[in-house]
Order: sequence, then C-alpha cells, then structure tokens
Amino acid sequence: MTACKLAISLALLLVALPAVAASPPADFAIPESPAAVPAIGFTDGTGKQKTLADYSGKLVLLNLWATWCAPCRKEMPTLDRLEAELGGPDFEVVALSMDQKGPDAVKKFFAETGVTHLALNIDSSGKAMFTLGALGLPMTLLIDGSGKEIGRLIGPAEWDSPEMTKFIRGRIAANRKGK
Repeated sequence: MTACKLAISLALLLVALPAVAASPPADFAIPESPAAVPAIGFTDGTGKQKTLADYSGKLVLLNLWATWCAPCRKEMPTLDRLEAELGGPDFEVVALSMDQKGPDAVKKFFAETGVTHLALNIDSSGKAMFTLGALGLPMTLLIDGSGKEIGRLIGPAEWDSPEMTKFIRGRIAANRKGK
C-alpha cells in the first residue's frame, strides 16, 4: 500500500512539475513587474477590426513579423506548429503582420511556408511596432490573461522546441490559476 501511495504522489508531482520548473528559454526577457501592454489595433483576415482585448483571459504570444523579413520566414512555421499543439481556449499565437501590401501578401506567404493554423492578422500601418517599442522584426511578447506583458523576445526563436513548449505550458497553467 505504501508503494502505491508513493507512486501516486510521484505521478502527481511529475504532472505539476513542468508548470513550476519551466524556466524561460535563453534570450526571453522576463520583466520584474508585469506591465499593461499598450492598446493596439489591427484587422483580421476578413477585415474585422481587432484589439488585444479580444483575447482577454487567454495567454497570448503576440508575434510582430513581416513577409519581407528573412528570419520571420524561418520562424513562422515554428509558431504555426506551436499554435497547432497548444492553441485553444487558454492560449493563442497572434501573429501580427506589419506588411503594407495587405492581406493578400500574407495569404501568399502562409501558402508558401505551409502555415495553416495561424489566423491572419495585419497592421499595415505599422503603428503596433512603434506602440510596442519594437526595435526590429520579429519581436514577440508573451501577454497574460489580464493584458500584462510577462515576457519579450527580440529576434527569431524556435517556438516549437521542447524547451519553449515546456515554458509556454507552464505559463498557460499559471495563467489559468490567475483567472
């Protein structure tokens, strides 16, 4: 009976451990005190106006990118795979294109790179870059369910790597507890 209790305790610990032990990957800056993300506006693939408030309650990985950005071309499929694996009611990758050529350029890019799970979002004015303090593309913000920035990565990343998915899973669990 003691061995059974020990096995159950160990199993419960292993289930909870990734949420607790997941540390941020290299180059992922975590602020000491999360701050509210400034309001930004953009349109989706149907032309509907959106804001980050539309994702309230969810953990959001907001990625600013463009079709002309060489590192973005390599990174976008990894974001697509991350969305396919973890996307749902508690988490969403919001890939926000800064392309001035409009949604057709993004649709073509998605087709060329095999992106099928990410929603088309675009800010052809580029205002989001300035509002969010982007020094270049790509830039990614991790935003909690209350709209606060809890992490930032400048430059490309392999978003579907085991290290990154473990970290994001931990943040999803923490966000659920914060609801």
